[in-house]
Amino acid sequence: MSSQPILARTEPNDWPRLLFYIALAFSVFQVATAGFHLVSSQVLRAAHVGFALLLTFLIYPSRGEGRPNPWIAWTLGALAVAGAAYQWIFEADLIQRSGSLTTGDMVVGTVTVLLVFEAARRVMGLGLPIICLIFLLYAMFGEYIPGALGHRPFGLDQIINQLSFGTEGLYGTPTYVSATYIFLFVLFGAFLEQSGMIQLFTDFAMGLFGHRRGGPAKVAVASSAFMGTISGSGVANVVTTGQFTIPLMKRFGYSPAFAGGVESAASMGSQLMPPVMGAVAFIMAETIDVAYIEVVKAAIIPAALYFVGIYWMVQLEAGRADLRGLPKDQCPNPWTAIRQRWYLLIPLVVLVGLLMSGRTPMLAGTIGLVLTGTVILGSAIALNLKGMPLRIAFWIALGLVAAGALKLGNGPIFIVLAVLALACLLLKKHGRETLRISVTALANGARQALPVAIACILVGVIIGVVSLTGVASTFAGFVIQIGQSSLLLSLLLTMVTCLVLGMGIPSIPNYIITSSIAAPALLALGVPLLVSHMFVFYFGILADLTPPVALACFAAAPIAKESGLKISGWALRVCLAGFVVPFMAVYSPELMLQGESALATLYVVVKALLAIGLWGVSAIGFWLLPASRLERLLMAVAGALLVVALPVTDELGFGLAALLALLHWRRSRRAAPATTTASPSR
Repeated sequence: MSSQPILARTEPNDWPRLLFYIALAFSVFQVATAGFHLVSSQVLRAAHVGFALLLTFLIYPSRGEGRPNPWIAWTLGALAVAGAAYQWIFEADLIQRSGSLTTGDMVVGTVTVLLVFEAARRVMGLGLPIICLIFLLYAMFGEYIPGALGHRPFGLDQIINQLSFGTEGLYGTPTYVSATYIFLFVLFGAFLEQSGMIQLFTDFAMGLFGHRRGGPAKVAVASSAFMGTISGSGVANVVTTGQFTIPLMKRFGYSPAFAGGVESAASMGSQLMPPVMGAVAFIMAETIDVAYIEVVKAAIIPAALYFVGIYWMVQLEAGRADLRGLPKDQCPNPWTAIRQRWYLLIPLVVLVGLLMSGRTPMLAGTIGLVLTGTVILGSAIALNLKGMPLRIAFWIALGLVAAGALKLGNGPIFIVLAVLALACLLLKKHGRETLRISVTALANGARQALPVAIACILVGVIIGVVSLTGVASTFAGFVIQIGQSSLLLSLLLTMVTCLVLGMGIPSIPNYIITSSIAAPALLALGVPLLVSHMFVFYFGILADLTPPVALACFAAAPIAKESGLKISGWALRVCLAGFVVPFMAVYSPELMLQGESALATLYVVVKALLAIGLWGVSAIGFWLLPASRLERLLMAVAGALLVVALPVTDELGFGLAALLALLHWRRSRRAAPATTTASPSR
C-alpha cells in the first residue's frame, strides 16, 4: 500500500493558506447547513460534491506522493465548482425540464462524471473506479449482451441524466448521507482527536489490560474498540493506534505477523462498533428506511462477539507462547486518565444518549459537535481560573447555559459557542492555542471526510445504472434459484461476492454495491431485511482483511515490518468470529435482536460464545495446555454443530463440547504434577 500524498498527511497548519481556508469553508458550510437548513437538499448535495472535488484536486496529485500541479488542480477544481454552481443557479429549470437535457446540461453532466472518476482514482486508486466504469459501460453497451443480462438500449443523454441530475446517480442517497450525517460525525471525530481523545483511549486501555497476560495485544483490541466509537475508517485506525500497539506487542514477544494481524482485525472491527459503525449505519438506515436506533441495536451483540473473539484468541496465543504483560508500575492508572480528561467524554455520552433516545443522526451529530466545541473551548477558560471550587462552579454554569440554549434551538447554542471562542481569543494563556486547535480540527475534518465523500459520490454511478437497467433483479433471481435448493449456498455466494467486490475499495461503497445487488436476493429467500443488509455489511468490512488485497493488513505491514499476506493470514484466524456471526444471525435472527424473546437471544449468544471459544482453541492449538490434533479437529466440529442450527445439532454440539472440555481439563490436571516435579531441575 503506497504512502499518502504529502498534503494528505501534513498538518493543515502547514498547508498553503488558501487551501486551509477552503477546507475551513467546507466544514463551516456543512455545519451551518446542518444546523439551519439554509439550502434545498439538491443544492446541498451539489455543493458537497463541488467542495469535495475541489479539495481533492488541491490535495491529491495526479500521480506520486508530491504536491498537485497547481494549474491542473485549479482548472479541475474550477470545473467542479462551476458544476455545483450550475446545479444551484438553474435548480428550478433543471426540475422543470427533467429528462430533456440541453447542450449545456450534457456538457456539465458529462464533465462532472469525468471529474468524479478522476478524483476517485487520485484518492483510492483504480479499484473502485474500474468497478464503476464496468457498470457504466454495461449501461452503454449492455443491449448487445445476449441472454438475461442484456437490457434495452439507452441513449447517452438518458445515462447522463440518470447520473448527473436528480437523486438517482452522483447526487443519490449516499451523497446525501455523506453531506449530512457522515460529515458531521467525521468532524466530531476530528475534534475529539485534536483534543486528546486518542490518548485517553490508549491510556485507559493500557491501564486496564497492559499488565495482564498478553497485555500489549489486549491493549490493541481495547483501544481499537474504543476508537471505533468515533472513527469512520478501519484502515485509518490501523495506522493511528497501530503506531503504538504493534511495536509494543513485538517488544513483548509476539511475532510481527501476529501483532499486525491483531491490530488489523481489531481496527477493522471498530467499524462494527456503534454509534458510528464506519458511517455505514447512517446509509443503511436511509437505504432500508428504518430508524437509525434499529441499526445500532442490531449491531451491538455481533460487535461485542467480534471483539470477544479477538480477545480470546489473544489470550490463547499468550498462553501458548507464555507471554506476560507489562509490569503494573509501567501501566498508567486508567481512572487517573479518566479524571484528567473526563470532560472529553461528555459529548460522546450525550451523542450516544441522543441516538439511543431516537433523535435523528443529523440532530445528534450537530449537538454532539457543538458540545465538543463547547467543552474544548470551555476547558481552556477553566484552566485560567484559580482554585478547584471556581472551576467546578464554571463547569456547572456552562452546563446550565448550554442545556438552556439547546432547549431554545440551534441558534442560541451557536451563540454560546461564539462567545466562548471570543473569550478564548482574548485569553493569551491556553485560550488562543485552544482556538487554533479547534480551527485546525475544522480543516482537518474536511480533509478526513474526502475519501468517504468521494467514494459515496462515485458509487452513485452503480446505483444509477442498477436503477436504470434493473440488473439487480437479474442477479437476485440467480441467487434465489440457488437458494431454493440451499440457503447456505446462497449465503456463501453472497459472501464471496462481498469479499471480491470489497478488495481494494472502502467498506461504504462496498456496502452500497452489495446491498443494491445481493441483499434483495437474501430478503427474497426469507432473511429479515435488516439481517440481510448487516450480512453484506459485515463481509464488506472483512474484505479489507482478505487476501490478496487486504488493505488493512498492508497498512499494518510497514509498521510491523512483515509481509502483508502473512499479517492477513493471522488476521483471518484472529477474527474467525467475524465470519461466523453473520451466518448465525441469518439462521437465528435473535442474535441481532430481531426476535421477540429475550430468552431466545440469550440462548443464541451463549451458543455463539461457546462456538467462538471452541474455534479459538482449534485455531491456536492451546487452552489449559497444548491441544492435540484430534482435540483441535473435534473442537472445530463441535463449534460447527452449534452454528449449523439443524435438528439435534445444538444438542450434539453442547455434548461434544462438554466432553472435550472435561477430557482437556483432566489432561491438564495430570500434566500439572509432572510440571511441578520437573521445575526444580530446570
